[in-house]
Amino acid sequence: MALISKKKLIYPISPGLRRYLIKYSREVDIPIHYHELLRYSNSIALYDSKEQDTLWETVFYDESDREEIHLNVKKIYALLKAGGDMSVMEHLYVDRIDLCVYGNTQPFRVRIVNRINDNFDYFYVKNADASRVYGLEFEHLLSPNRISYLVHQNTLIEEHIAGIPGDKFMRSHMQDPHLNPIRLAKEFVKFNERCFVRLLGDMHSSNFVIDVTPDFEETHYRIRAIDFDQQSYEGKKSIYLPQYFKENNALIQLGMKYITPESMVQYQKEERALIATRLKSSRQGILDILRSMEHDTISLPENIVSLKTELARHYRNDKFLECDNMGQIMRISLELLIKK
Repeated sequence: MALISKKKLIYPISPGLRRYLIKYSREVDIPIHYHELLRYSNSIALYDSKEQDTLWETVFYDESDREEIHLNVKKIYALLKAGGDMSVMEHLYVDRIDLCVYGNTQPFRVRIVNRINDNFDYFYVKNADASRVYGLEFEHLLSPNRISYLVHQNTLIEEHIAGIPGDKFMRSHMQDPHLNPIRLAKEFVKFNERCFVRLLGDMHSSNFVIDVTPDFEETHYRIRAIDFDQQSYEGKKSIYLPQYFKENNALIQLGMKYITPESMVQYQKEERALIATRLKSSRQGILDILRSMEHDTISLPENIVSLKTELARHYRNDKFLECDNMGQIMRISLELLIKK
């Protein structure tokens, strides 16, 4: 069982990471920052359609602030979604701004609505944490998913990642007669491998979504991480393997029932081959982000020692023992893909 005993530390954006963000156009001047959204005057608990507390609070601003704040968050949406084309703002309005009071970085979630057709979208405004930025960038470069995010000073803007939350899916959709258990179990094996290779931790059921795509014959599944705070932070190998979280038991049991050991090895090799292909196609970006990470502090010394020891034992490769930081550990983990 994977357990996290201590709250993760928040690490600031280092000069090296800032240079990377500027080079790859992730650093963009934005009209409003996280701390300015904290000027709300009141808040109420947000409940879902079944009257269950979502653990988010809808915040309200004084009349003197609200118009300016709403205008500026619409500008951020235009930067995030339309490359700064402000003409997209014409039919948009801010329906709600929510605050997650229990989250590690206490993010704001902005709900944007198109008044013409009532279509809506979300994005998030957060305190910038270096671990999370590294996690987002590795997701963009190494996973089958593209990620849109922006950073300015100490503020991080993230797009909403659509899908059914993993915990909700396991409660409400596992008995669906249209469920394809073999495809879902296969995707969990591949997701487990992606997380382990790129050292993304804490992938229990609340930290990923399941994207369901019906096809003309079958249903396809994609499991997507939505929380990147635990990128290369913890010292235990099991934290980077979703198969060790009890919250994922329904998916784990599905794999035990439908996936043979031989098939599991095959899927793991397939996923590693796909990641290796992405590594080669994004070689310069990977080299640049690793160079930044190797000169950054994003974990505790004891976590680094513990993780490199466990990975050296797992891979039977003493090269991990020479590592002094998480960036070097990450580099060797990725180099093993290319060599194989």
